Amino acid sequence: LVGMRVLSLASPRRVSAKFAFAGAVRGYAAATGELRKTPLHPVHVSLGAKMAAFGGWDMPIQYPDGIMKSHLHTREKAGLFDVSHMLGVVVRGADRVAFMESLCVADIKAIPAGMGGLSVITNADGGIIDDCIITNAGDHLYMVINAGHEDKDIPHMEKHLKEFVAKGGDASVETLPDNGILALQGPEAAKVLQTLTKTDLSQMSFMAAMPMEVAGQQCFVARSGYTGEDGFEIAVPKGSGATHGVVTLWEALMAHEDVMPVGLGARDSLRLEAGLCLYGNDLDDTTSPVEGTLLWVIAKRRRDEPGSFVGSERILSELANKSATRKRAGFVVPAGAPVREGTAVFDEAGEKVGVTTSGGFSPCLKKGIGMCYVKPGLIKAGTELFAEVRGKKQKIVITKMPFVEQKYYRGP
Repeated sequence: LVGMRVLSLASPRRVSAKFAFAGAVRGYAAATGELRKTPLHPVHVSLGAKMAAFGGWDMPIQYPDGIMKSHLHTREKAGLFDVSHMLGVVVRGADRVAFMESLCVADIKAIPAGMGGLSVITNADGGIIDDCIITNAGDHLYMVINAGHEDKDIPHMEKHLKEFVAKGGDASVETLPDNGILALQGPEAAKVLQTLTKTDLSQMSFMAAMPMEVAGQQCFVARSGYTGEDGFEIAVPKGSGATHGVVTLWEALMAHEDVMPVGLGARDSLRLEAGLCLYGNDLDDTTSPVEGTLLWVIAKRRRDEPGSFVGSERILSELANKSATRKRAGFVVPAGAPVREGTAVFDEAGEKVGVTTSGGFSPCLKKGIGMCYVKPGLIKAGTELFAEVRGKKQKIVITKMPFVEQKYYRGP
């Protein structure tokens, strides 16, 4: 995997003893607080997208066809998302694995070259700073952090990097602020992308990632996404021309009859049907991976290594003693209006037992679905609880997730 080839085109910014915040490079002035814009912003406006603030960026929420049509089109064919508001991060150095393992719960040593895995970066209290896929890109690690997290993730990494290097560790961190990122998702995604690359995508399974030429550009492509469908996330360098490379690739993908642009509105309903967490709603700085029912991201080896990662004391204690006081669970609304986030949840006796963190209408199931945090004894599928909607108690039923079957490509 020739990571340098891609990164040399991507204008990396290195973190060492000092870190220069790259916000101004990414399209906004931190001093004024104005919304940042991706290179595709004019394209979204020209397509008639409804724009709104998200994570400090002016992003398309929906296009004229509406959220419902965009959602179902992604489930049936291929949806194209601009996710350039997210930031690529590269970790280098002989001790890069040890450094990143000190910050997260993953067994990065066990990730083969050219593959990635979902993990969480944790704080000293065992809460989740961010969730991200960490990819073993051969001579470096590659990850993409959530929108608006530069002012949280990067200082956290910088602090621990200084301590790591001071103890003799060999590691460095770079950000890729000039890259654009597209997500192509849906059952026809591979067919569409295959028309633009010579790389045999049938040999690329879920979570695989590699540099490849796409529509004449050197990109870094991962077979992953945030919809539960097969799909790809494509990091695109700016390039040397007047038009950013991500704009050129967007136009090439949009030329295919199966592709429709999709905004953040449908991105949210798609990820919710797939049972995927939204940071800031379902996960935050106070929530541990145990509370978030993300036990599967805490690698087996790391469970036997107390003190080896930030926040391990609380996390490993909750694992061993089953001491978490709340747990994340999915729910459906059998009848009535969808239950939105922030709604109080009660048991049959009328005692408040939790709160919803995500909620909305499922275009595929034709009913309300959501996630909530409730007492651990109430997360069994079939448990009936009640949400207070407009002053009235509405029944919700705890349900296993995902709500809609995930269709990741596992290989030939």
